[in-house]
Amino acid sequence: MPDFGSWCSDFFVNQRISLTLDLPEAREPTLDLFDRLRRDQPRLGIVRRRDEEVALESVHDVRDFLWVALRRTSIRSGHLNPLSTDDGYRLHRAVLATAPWYLSLSPIDIESIDLTFGFDIETEGSRDTTVCDALLAASPLSMLIDPLQESAIDVQPFIGIALTPGGELQASFEVKTRPGARGDREPTGPGTISVYVTVRRQGPLDSLDELPTIFATLCGHAERLCEQRAIPHLVVPIRQATGMC
Repeated sequence: MPDFGSWCSDFFVNQRISLTLDLPEAREPTLDLFDRLRRDQPRLGIVRRRDEEVALESVHDVRDFLWVALRRTSIRSGHLNPLSTDDGYRLHRAVLATAPWYLSLSPIDIESIDLTFGFDIETEGSRDTTVCDALLAASPLSMLIDPLQESAIDVQPFIGIALTPGGELQASFEVKTRPGARGDREPTGPGTISVYVTVRRQGPLDSLDELPTIFATLCGHAERLCEQRAIPHLVVPIRQATGMC
């Protein structure tokens, strides 16, 4: 498996199942699902309630963190800094194998399934200027900024593509800039530059039995797009601009 984590400060694999109808509000289905997931991932042991979601999380370890979150119309899961790409898939496979039965999902209720690979790159320089220099230098877009008088404060490119003629399988490349952990909120200050590669399978589905095959397809496309496009054309130039290479 590719060692994607070696290219960034933090690497994560997230999944989102988007639904058309609301999830059940009863306690029992949620707790039964969480108990089942704990048997597969024993580190999941903390339940947290937030304004819009209820989450099951591992004991917080900034270098290896697992979570599952239920919102009104979505089921999300994530693994921060997995030991390998396959390790990063394990929780998501468990969610796909169990959530439809515990939460009474129907194949026609599934709006989409997203798999996201995320690369966080820390920078001590201006995060938006770094992205501009790394990805837009010498392009027509760079001519929109006069570097002698102006500074970039919001440079977050996004490109979406269709992977199949009918568009049921899609992918997107996104770069986002965020303030650093020190709380530096200055728009021209240091922080984190995140590269997201998301592959989406649009619903509805014909059968829940499709889920393992769909997940394998998403994984294959996500790995390919990261190896062949995102890393050489987004991650590496950004690392070079931050001085990491």
